[in-house]
This record gives sequence, structure tokens and C-alpha cells, in this order.
Amino acid sequence: MSLGDFKLRGFLTLKPDAPGESTEAALSYRRLWTYSVVLTALVSLGPLIFMTVINFFQYQRALTAEMENPTTLLLSNNKRSLEFFIAERLSALRLVVRTRTSEQLCDQDNLQRVFRNVNDSFSGFVDLGLITQDGIQCAYVGPYELRGRSYQQADWFHEVTTRGEYVSDVFMGYRDVPHFVIAVRHEDASGKPIVLRATVGADLLAQYAISLDLKPTSDAFIVNARGILQTPSRSHGEFLKKAAIAVPPYRSESQVVDQVDADGRHYMLGYAYIDRSPFVLMVVKRPEDLLSKWLALRGDLLGFLVSSVVLILIVILWSSTAMVNRLKEADKKRAQILHNIEYTSKMASIGRLAAGVAHEINNPLAIINEKAGLLTDLVDLSEEFPRRKEVLEIVRSIEKSVERCSTITHRLLGFAKRMDLRTESIRLEDLLKEVLGFLGKEANYRNITVEFHVQDNVPALDSDRGQLQQVFLNIINNAFAAVSDGGRVDLFVERAGDNEVAVKIQDNGHGISKENLKHIFEPFFTTKKEYGTGLGLSITYGIVEKLGGRIEVDSELGTGTTFTVTLPVPSTKF
Repeated sequence: MSLGDFKLRGFLTLKPDAPGESTEAALSYRRLWTYSVVLTALVSLGPLIFMTVINFFQYQRALTAEMENPTTLLLSNNKRSLEFFIAERLSALRLVVRTRTSEQLCDQDNLQRVFRNVNDSFSGFVDLGLITQDGIQCAYVGPYELRGRSYQQADWFHEVTTRGEYVSDVFMGYRDVPHFVIAVRHEDASGKPIVLRATVGADLLAQYAISLDLKPTSDAFIVNARGILQTPSRSHGEFLKKAAIAVPPYRSESQVVDQVDADGRHYMLGYAYIDRSPFVLMVVKRPEDLLSKWLALRGDLLGFLVSSVVLILIVILWSSTAMVNRLKEADKKRAQILHNIEYTSKMASIGRLAAGVAHEINNPLAIINEKAGLLTDLVDLSEEFPRRKEVLEIVRSIEKSVERCSTITHRLLGFAKRMDLRTESIRLEDLLKEVLGFLGKEANYRNITVEFHVQDNVPALDSDRGQLQQVFLNIINNAFAAVSDGGRVDLFVERAGDNEVAVKIQDNGHGISKENLKHIFEPFFTTKKEYGTGLGLSITYGIVEKLGGRIEVDSELGTGTTFTVTLPVPSTKF
């Protein structure tokens, strides 16, 4: 369905094409409607949609940044705290080995005092042991019997002797308790290397993940470089098993990146590598946590856009339809007026032609009348004129016909020329009979009965004869047109209150519908489609108003019509 055929029930409906309207005209109105809707919609909706899209992405970026920045800040703070936690314990071990000789630390009682002092200052130590350069643990303080244990083949021992310090992954060990090891190497006064090794509970690491204060659908945990979970995770794997999320590449600063899981869902991953350790702190936030505010704002934006578009489209469609319909009606009225003006001009030309013909006919009629009179004189001069009686009767018949033709032409000329108001005393009964003289032949031919009903003592009135003739000729002519052959027209002349007389012209014709009754005095309104101009009653109404009277009509379909013309009479006439 094209835009031109669009119809919205209620008030957005293009009026149907008129029966006589050309296809080209109908298409031009549809094109105008389409152009109006499309161009107005582009001008009004384009900036709205453009600004909504810009706001959409701006708000999205702003909210994403607003969510990323706190996560980055939180990661950075916990990274520093965890680094400080590890550095603090490494420093404590270094302080011990630097302030004690290897002999002192190998003394079990002395090491017991050192462990107690260190644990009082720095919580979290589970045990403490001193390992000599050959890998033998010469002293040990803790819950297990590890004194004399050899670590010469252990990887961590080789690493700490090489690097000077060591922080292990979290592991269970034979203790069956999650923990990790920190160790530092130091050379005593004799140049012999010693290693001070301590065990720290893994629950302290979990506290740094828990402190991130996450929502239920988010997760925070610590993994090592191989992706093994060093702390429990809510939804990304089992403790001390490989995590479901791959470890991102190393970055010195905290990072927040957008990732896609196996189900194709986006999530935000924040991570931070902990210096001087194998640990990586990771935070996973799901879109429902990250974008709850954004989803609400997006819904508001889309709702505003949709409601605005719908409202604007309704206004555009309504206004465009109303504009095109009004333009269409104006074009139709303009075409009708031009047609009526052309027809009226044609009728006026015919009227002028008829008046000219009537004037020209008067000259031959005068000659015929003169010759008829001369013939009468010739016949009268001789008593012996053959067939004198028959000739005189023929001459009188000619003179009567000339007189009749002259009367008709004089009436036509008088009817056509007398437009300026010229007052004279008029008896309405005589005036109506003069008017019927124009229609007498039609009444006889169609067997129409015309009856006069004149009230006694109806006074004469002072008015314009020619214009009253035009008024009653129009009304009586309409009455003749309304009745069928053998119909009836009654003319009533009577008083109508103080200083007024009324003429009622009543017929038993087909009547006038109520819809047409309120339009009959409008210019160019006619029900005589073939030959009517729609000007007769309009002109009649204007003449009656100009003469100071009024005209009323009462009609019923199938019963007949009554026109009442009320005219003023000077008070001296009564």
C-alpha cells in the first residue's frame, strides 16, 4: 500500500476522489500528500532521531566509563594492598635474617622467640624455618615436625637462592590446608647463604577478593600465571583448579576489558598483576550488574523516541491530510465557480441577444401593423370592395397577432432593462396575471391548473414593477418545473399583519428535501443538473431583501412546496 492510499481511521482520511475527477488530478493530490508527509517527517524526525542516536552512544560511553573507572580504582587499591601485604612479610623476614646470625636462628628456642615476635607484629604466619645452604632445615617453629627436612631438590629452594626471594602459589601440601610460602635468602657474616622460609595461610588472599564488595552475579578471585584458582570462585571454577577464564597478558597497571564468554554474552573483566608474586587479582562483572542503569536509561530514551515519533507522525498525517483535502475542496470550488461564471456569462449573452432580437422584431411588427391599417383604409374607401367582410376580418386577425407579439416583446424588453429601482403603485393580482402571460402557453400545453385566491381589500403597494416581475416569474417558473403534467399551482394574495402583504405560491409538485431546503437561496445551488444555473432563487432572495421584504419557503417531499413573499405597504394604504 502506497503512502497516498494511507488511511488512518477516525480523522486521518483522504477524501475520496470526486466522480468527475481525472486520474491525473487524483494522482497529483496523492503525490502532494506523499511529498508533504515525507518531507515534513524528514525535517521533524531527522534531527530527533539523530540527537537520540548521539545521546544513546554518549550515555553508553559515559555509563561504561562510569562503571569501568570505579572497577579500575578498586582493583588498583586492592593490588597495592596485596602487594604491600606480601612486601611487608618479605621485609619482616629480611629484617630477621639481617639482625640475627645463622647460629642464632638455628637455635630452636631463639627461633621460637623470633616467630612469636614476628607473628605478633605481622599476623598470618603459620610456621617459620631456617634452611642452610645445603638445603637442610636446621630449625623449625610450627605445627609440624619439619626440622631436619631437606629441600635441596625443591624448585623453590633453587629459585630463592637465585633470585633472593620467593613467593609460591597456593597449595595444599601434606598439611591439607591451603597456604603459600614466602622465603628470603641472606648471606651471614662468614658469607654462607641461609634461607628463612615462612608459611602464610591462603585465607588472607581470599580476604582481598572478598573486600571488592561485589554484587551476587559478579565474581572476584585470584589466579596464578597458569590460571589456577588461588582463592575460591563463585562461578568460574573449583579452588586450585584451572579457572574458566583465561589469564590476560601481563600489564603493570590495572586493566578493565570487555570480553565474550562461550555463550556469546559480554562481560567486563578487570585484572591486576601483583608484583613480586605469581598472583593475578581478577574481577568479573556481568552486564546485568554493569548496565542496569544503562538499560533503564536506554528504555527511557527509546520510549521517548517512539512516543515522539508516533505523536509527530499523527500530527503530520493529520495536518497533511487536512491541508490536501482543503486544497482539493478549494480547487473544486474554484473550478465550479469558474464554470458557473462561464455559464452565467453565456446566459447573460443569451439574454442580451434575446433583448436585441425582441427589439429587432418590433420594427417589422410596426411595418406589418402599418400595412394592415393601410389595407383597412383602402377597404373602407370603397363600399364595393370584393369580399370586403372577409378581408376586414383577416386584417383584424393580423392586427391582433401583431398586438400580441408587440406585447410579448415589450414585456421581454421591460423585464430585461428595468434594473434600477423605480417605484410605482402596483396591484399584486394584476402583476401576477402579467407574469402568467409569459407562462400561459406552457400551462395550457401541460394542463396545469392555476388558481388565484385574492383576499378582499388587499391594498396596492409602491414598488418596482420590473423587479417584482422577475421575482414572481422565477418562483412560478420553479413551481411549473416542480409539478407534473396535470398539476396544480395556487396563488394567494392576502394581508400579513400590519403594513404588509403576502403572496403565497403553492404547488403540489415533488417537494424539496430537508438537506437541499437550507441551500436553495445559495448562489449556484441547483437540482436541475442539465439546465439549471442556481442563480434564480439567489437573485430572487436578493431582490426581495432590496425591496424591504422577506421570502420564506416550506416544503415536504412528495407533497409540494409553498413560497411566501412578504412585502411592505405604506401605512396610508390601509
